[in-house]
Amino acid sequence: MNRRTAVSLAVAASAALLLPGCTGTGGSAKGADAKAPDDPSKVTGTIKVLTVRTDLVQDGTLKKYAAEFNKTYPKVKVEFEGLTNYEAEVKIRMNTENYGDVLLIPAVIKKADYPRFFASLGTQAERAKKYRFTDYTTVDGKVYGQSPVGVAPGFVYNKRIWKEAGVTEWPTTPAEFIADLQAIKAKTDAIPYYTNFAAGWTLTSWTYVDGAVSCDPQATTELAEGDPWAKGADLRVGDTLLHDIVKQGLVEKDPTTSNWEESKPRTAKGEIATQWLGTWAIVQFRDAAKKAGADPDDIGFMPFPAQTGGRFCATVSPDYNQAVNVHSQHKEAARAWIDWFTDKSGYVEDNLSISPLKDAPMPSVLKPYEDQGVQLIEVDDAQGARVKQLDSDSEVGIYAPEYRQNLVDLARGARKGTLDGFLGDLSKRWTDAQKNLGS
Repeated sequence: MNRRTAVSLAVAASAALLLPGCTGTGGSAKGADAKAPDDPSKVTGTIKVLTVRTDLVQDGTLKKYAAEFNKTYPKVKVEFEGLTNYEAEVKIRMNTENYGDVLLIPAVIKKADYPRFFASLGTQAERAKKYRFTDYTTVDGKVYGQSPVGVAPGFVYNKRIWKEAGVTEWPTTPAEFIADLQAIKAKTDAIPYYTNFAAGWTLTSWTYVDGAVSCDPQATTELAEGDPWAKGADLRVGDTLLHDIVKQGLVEKDPTTSNWEESKPRTAKGEIATQWLGTWAIVQFRDAAKKAGADPDDIGFMPFPAQTGGRFCATVSPDYNQAVNVHSQHKEAARAWIDWFTDKSGYVEDNLSISPLKDAPMPSVLKPYEDQGVQLIEVDDAQGARVKQLDSDSEVGIYAPEYRQNLVDLARGARKGTLDGFLGDLSKRWTDAQKNLGS
């Protein structure tokens, strides 16, 4: 699996927010802490680290990180297990106490239940001094997870193809974006936009237009309290753009036969012009360019085509958060791995990602953002748990692929209905769930 690292962007959060058949075994260890080690030479134990990065397990990259870790913690043995269908497999394991020593917090777990399954890493008051994104895993003032990287959504695009089409400036509105894709179709041989429909999880990235369109740090609160598909609302703007791109024939001929892995070298070579993904994808597309004999510098990254006060905005949020299993027999070693991997491994630099460390510089791949004055905003996640509950109760699935696959099917004529009717149905289901859930 290549992201998920996937735009937290690609998780199966449409699943029920309570584990089916969960025995609640975490209750006995509720409130346990995983304290930071005082003396690395005294930390011992074998720990298993669960990960979505099956590619890094297979090519030996994670073993190289472990070897560096052992220079500081020589008595800790780190074992890795890469899971392709991470969310589904870990959800089942978490009905027992055996779900690794370090794991990525599954989207299916309700935030209020974090203390049942994970050991605390410390107080938010203390950790927020050093790290971004602490509110995403805070329960009752304690932090239960830490992401090693931050991500921002955006369009990965082939700069050479866009230039050949005569486009040298980023579009500032959805209408301009559509016009630019039309120019690419008319003046080049490239597919203007690639949906990656078949992969599914790639389409979930469209949820992360939320906050970027309106430049609103309270975008998650707006989801919790407002109508995401009201006129002018961020998700409606994003969904409308995706619909119109497909409706106007600016995508691959048959989205159902799209191929995620093949899309990377094809974009690098200029066969595909544009995809909506996130910063996490840049290094993968540039690596694909090298392997395909193309120029890695052709791979660019641009924000969503909307401006507030004459400026583009992009949200910054954590990728999967690493956590310590509350039942781990080696909590100190597990905590040591999380701290080292976040602070000192170089993983964030290797992936050209945004560091969770507040004093770290932005990655070089975002220099165009800095040059263009793109405003990076961190969205307040205080209402994140409520949003996930609403998503489950409404059965909309804003973090799952089906709803936008249905949207693409509607736009390409494989599904009956109108855009207004489709979005209106989502709106009704969401606002009904709000009424039922109450304040």
